[in-house]
This record gives sequence, structure tokens and C-alpha cells, in this order.
Amino acid sequence: MPDTSPRKLLLANPRGFCAGVDRAIDIIDQLLESHGPPVYVRKEIVHNREVVEGFRARGAIFVDEVEHVPDGALLVFSAHGVSPEVRRDAQARRLHVVDATCPLVAKVHIEALRFAREGLFLLLVGHRNHDEVAGTLGHVPGGIALVESVVAAETVHVPDPERVAVITQTTLSLDDARGIIEALKRRFPKLREPARSDICYATQNRQTTVKLLAQHAGVVVVVGSENSSNSQRLRECAEGAGSRSYLVDDPAQLAPEWFEGSETIGLTAGASSPEPLVQRILERLEAICGPLHVEDFGEREPNITFAPPRELVALRAGSKT
Repeated sequence: MPDTSPRKLLLANPRGFCAGVDRAIDIIDQLLESHGPPVYVRKEIVHNREVVEGFRARGAIFVDEVEHVPDGALLVFSAHGVSPEVRRDAQARRLHVVDATCPLVAKVHIEALRFAREGLFLLLVGHRNHDEVAGTLGHVPGGIALVESVVAAETVHVPDPERVAVITQTTLSLDDARGIIEALKRRFPKLREPARSDICYATQNRQTTVKLLAQHAGVVVVVGSENSSNSQRLRECAEGAGSRSYLVDDPAQLAPEWFEGSETIGLTAGASSPEPLVQRILERLEAICGPLHVEDFGEREPNITFAPPRELVALRAGSKT
């Protein structure tokens, strides 16, 4: 008789929102409730289509540049951070700014400024055109170069090979970043690094789990949007570990043929993906594959929270007076 037992679904832990995303979303939530719409947001608050569309429906207005915000309006900087030039532009327009930059991104900005003050030329390992990278590059204009690959690491020009430091985007692949930094160290033996890795805890934990998950699952579904760097890296990690892997941010994107021949399916989510979306993806998987035996895989993260920005605290205090 054919085996009619349900297929297994391994649900990754940790998955979904990190502390920086939780903080950024809470900032917009509170502003919409206390201030009311419109609340302007420079770029997407986090890189997830469902989150952005949900806020847009409540009155958030997402803009590409400060110049698109009316003078004197309320503006939120996204979790990915901004350059000092953007801050100056906002000040010139007399905007009321609330800064939702993730504290771990802000840490990279502080490192960049510290290394620059020491007279070091900076190499930023990251992806061109990512919002976080644009903000970090803007902190040291003329004193920093972007390195996207091992090939670039082997050819990048620096003014003084003995006065070089490296920093990284927070959402990179651990393996890719390691290879690039090793190449830089071969070229620049005196290369300075931060005391701790710039790749954030959430990125590291999710990548470590998905690599193990892929060893047990023939196919891995990553819940995340196309423009989410950390979600893309999860898909690449699963694929690199030998599993077919797909990135989706809508249950309708799931295709039945993806799961043919796989008795075990893995499911994880990028750090900007909400848990309700994960659950809807899971429901759609059961509609496609039949009943699934769902098991938790991995360990949950400790409960990490970041303090709200001082601008939000001040606005809340002002609304009570």
C-alpha cells in the first residue's frame, strides 16, 4: 500500500522579525495612533511588501527623498539608516524627524566615523544600491570604497595599504563576507576590523539555522520580499546547503511542482517578515501538499528589545501636556 502519512514541515526558529524591525514598526504604529496621518517615511520602513502596504493603508506616505516631504511635516527615517546629508536636508526643511535607524546599523556608522578620525581609509563590504549601504557610504564621503565581491577585494584601490579598515553591511551572507574579508586581509595585512562582527545577531542566527534546516528538507521556503537582503541571503544559504529554495511574500506565489518528491519541507522567514504572513504561507502549503506534520526546528532567540528613539519619547511626552 502507498504511504499516506503526512509530509513533514520543519518550522525554523528563529525566524521573522528581529529587534530592529520590531522597533521600527512600533515607531510607525505609535506615530499613526498618536499623531495621526499623514506620517511620512523616507524609503520603506523595512523591506517587506506586506508591512509597507499595511502602513500605507493606514496613512503612512513613503517617499524616496526628503524633498518630497512638505516643509514642517513629520518624517521617519527607515530602519536602514541615512547619511548625514539626508539629515541636513531634513533639518533645512524644518521637518520633525523620528529616527527609526536600527541601533546595530547605527553602530556601523559610529565605527566608520571612528576609523575615519584615526586616518584610516574604509572598505565597506556590502551590496550596491541597498538603502543601508547608501547611508553608511554617506558618513565618510571620499574616504570609503564599496567592496561587493572577492574580485573587487583583490582590485580595490586604497591611498595607503597600511592604513585601511573594513566594516560590513549588517545583513550579508556570513560565508560571502568571510571570503571577502579574508581576501582583503591577504592584500592588507594591517587591516583593522571592528571588535565585533557588523553582521547582526538576527542575520547570523537565521542563516545558521537555515543551513541546518536544508540538510533535512528537500525544499525550503523563505518568507520575504525580493528587496530584503537578509531574506535573499537565507534563500542562498538553503540553496548552498543542497536544498531547493524559494523566496515568497504572498501565498499565491507557491507552486505545487516545487514540492513534488519532497517528503520534508522547510519554512523560515527573513527578519522583516511578519509572523501572520508565515502562518498564511503555512496554510497554503497544507492546501497544496495536504495535511502536514509541523515540527519546530532550532531554538528561539532570547527576547531582545531596543529602546525607542528620543524623538519619539519627546513627541509622546508633548502629546500628554
